[in-house]
Amino acid sequence: MKRVKLVLLTLAAVLLLAPAVSAEKNEGNIKKIRPKKTVTLQVFDQLANYSGEQTGWFAKVLLDKFNVKLNIINQPAGSGILQTRMESGSLGDLVIWGSDQDDYMNAVKKDMLLDWNDEKLLDNWGPYINTHMKFALEKNRKISGTGKVYGFGHNVSTSSKDLQYFFYTWDIRYDLYKKIGSPKIKTLDDLVDALAEMKKICPKDDNGNPTYGVSLFNDWDGNMVMFVKATATAYYGYDEFDFGLYDPSTQKYHDCLEKDGPYLTCLRFYNKLYQKGLLDPDSQTQKYNGMSEDFQNGTAFFNVFNWMGSGIYNTDAHMAAGKGMFPVRPADASPICYGQSVYGVNRVWSIGADTEYPELCMAIINWFSTPEGYLITQYGPEGEKDGNWYIKDGKTYFTKLGDACQKDNNTPMAKPYTGTYKDGLFQINNVTWALDASNPLAPGEAYNKISWASQKQTAKYSIDADWRKWAKADSPNDYLVKGKYILSPGSMFTEEPLPDTLSVKWNQIRTTIQNGSWKAIYAKTDAEFDDITAQMTKDAYSYGFADCLAFTTKQVARRAAAENDAMKKN
Repeated sequence: MKRVKLVLLTLAAVLLLAPAVSAEKNEGNIKKIRPKKTVTLQVFDQLANYSGEQTGWFAKVLLDKFNVKLNIINQPAGSGILQTRMESGSLGDLVIWGSDQDDYMNAVKKDMLLDWNDEKLLDNWGPYINTHMKFALEKNRKISGTGKVYGFGHNVSTSSKDLQYFFYTWDIRYDLYKKIGSPKIKTLDDLVDALAEMKKICPKDDNGNPTYGVSLFNDWDGNMVMFVKATATAYYGYDEFDFGLYDPSTQKYHDCLEKDGPYLTCLRFYNKLYQKGLLDPDSQTQKYNGMSEDFQNGTAFFNVFNWMGSGIYNTDAHMAAGKGMFPVRPADASPICYGQSVYGVNRVWSIGADTEYPELCMAIINWFSTPEGYLITQYGPEGEKDGNWYIKDGKTYFTKLGDACQKDNNTPMAKPYTGTYKDGLFQINNVTWALDASNPLAPGEAYNKISWASQKQTAKYSIDADWRKWAKADSPNDYLVKGKYILSPGSMFTEEPLPDTLSVKWNQIRTTIQNGSWKAIYAKTDAEFDDITAQMTKDAYSYGFADCLAFTTKQVARRAAAENDAMKKN
């Protein structure tokens, strides 16, 4: 392990001080390890949608606390950045993996990641992680297959018995839905019809531009088109799995080319929207920010995700004007509800083996994992007077500024910060704790703001009150948990690495399904849609889809066994 060049103390002095450091807080460690000169850490991040230096309020928080800057290096699809960095022998200081499988395991095999137990790195500089995330660390030790710990997966829970809050919420412009008579929505076809009626009464958005039922983007497409597979997850309750979807209730697998299966059914749903002029024509070419602007401006009426729908649209201005997005779940839908996992999930936090600042990197990840650090990454600076949130008498509160930032991320920050809340959003795009994990500093509350006692208020706006009366619930989660849903339990399962013999086939099939799916979305007729999906299926099988399915079938059996074991323990 290379040593930190700018640490104020020698390793010997650090080790002498380490026993006195609390396992609950390592503020003392941070003070000792804080370099005199500003250090720029290179963050190779497979999950980031952003490339460049972390900016805004979060940059200042890191600078004040650690005297560091973060330079984020993302991995656009097909860029070859990972291969280049692997060949150079340097991944970066902090390394964030989108999965704990192929790329991650390859880095482990090539000794490109730091063992967190080397020279008691975890003991001395990751005390909070070491104390509170033992199951997640043990999972990493097992999947790495070396007996070493190289990190931990995201979304760690404090209890395996807790459920996550729903985020597939079927958000729709409820004010428009009410104006068209609140028609019963049983199926996806019913939803198409409702969106068409809503467009008739609201043909223009806030800026006078045409409205649509939905607005999509392609940034997050993987083995399948993200919005299509996400809609299948929201409607059927099946979880994304390789080139298809897995039903946790029956442990049955549905590949994405299955005739009349969940993926192709939801693909046809988006094509129906397109054929009726209800899909933003820029969906395939615009990025996340373009979609976000559409929901800010009221351009689109529906989104399966709460944070893309109501989370963006429901500003004070819209709500005060009687406009709002709220869940209207199709009667036939059984959205997935994820059980929390003390083992964490698959997006791994790790440290590059050649970093010059191992202790500093470990201390930063550890801080991200403390309640204070995690809340800052999610909601902004801490502080009752000049921050966004604070904890008082065991309860979490937003300040006036923090509340405004949650409703509109273009809200200017207060001094000593500059720019808007959006300018400083945490760009690493990974989390340590699950958002719905219990917050030990606020007993009875989770990190998720919707669990806070301070946020459980009577309806502030008439549109909110109207929806609550219609839904017979005080919150979206209350509404959804009363209906049908499918539980996906947390477990120790992690997929085996993809065999080298499948890598070329896999990439060819991924490209085929992505391109074919988008082409099908824009089909002008049902016959053209059928032709496109038939050709997509034929091409995928010609590239070896059956071989990929054979690999997945084995993984499905392993997942089912792990879930059965986890449910016994619960």
